[in-house]
Amino acid sequence: MIERVRAVLVTADDTMLVIRRTRSGIPVYWVLPGGGVEPGDESREAALHREIHEEIAGKADIIRLLHTMESDGERQLFYLARIVTWSFEDRTGPEFSAEGRGEYALEEIPLTMEGLDGIDLKPEEIARVLRGAISAGSLEIGSPR
Repeated sequence: MIERVRAVLVTADDTMLVIRRTRSGIPVYWVLPGGGVEPGDESREAALHREIHEEIAGKADIIRLLHTMESDGERQLFYLARIVTWSFEDRTGPEFSAEGRGEYALEEIPLTMEGLDGIDLKPEEIARVLRGAISAGSLEIGSPR
């Protein structure tokens, strides 16, 4: 089974970092930073740290597993994390140099219902999970260390 890890990256200002994807012939959508777990990764969390480094040259404190989603031989694990540093200009992931991959733009959105309603976050299931967590107040992670 293919495993992917993604992070709800909460900033010190209680916003969330998302990646706006623009691809030819497809309506604009947003995704959470992350990617595939590779054979050399020591753990899922190690894979997530690697992906955060590649995609946004960032460092994050992983708080907890938020949600797991399985479909068609793929498992996606969504973690709640406090982003400590990031620099979109210094990203190094292979997806940025691949032809035809479209544009990846880092955006900071309010971690509120209104913030989520303003974007088309994919997959839809994680958008529903986040809306429920916001309603329940279960995304509170405290101040950074």
